[in-house]
Amino acid sequence: MPRYFFHTQIGADRVTDSDGVELCDPDEAWETARATARTLMGRDRANQARLMTASLVVTDEAGETVLEFPFAEAVTLPPLNDDIRH
Repeated sequence: MPRYFFHTQIGADRVTDSDGVELCDPDEAWETARATARTLMGRDRANQARLMTASLVVTDEAGETVLEFPFAEAVTLPPLNDDIRH
């Protein structure tokens, strides 16, 4: 299985993932990136505004970027309630 590395990018700062994780394919890497972003945002509520500007840069073993996942995409909004009138 291929190994993917999840580097956290916040502005000019980058936290490098030197271990990586073996996953089946880029789709599973995307799911893992989303779950990781949600976990980090839930754990660090004091820095949520800053984390909204962060992204996970996922690379393969060759160092090629597979995907970039903005933390803002991990935010889920509550469902709209049609009964509410403004």
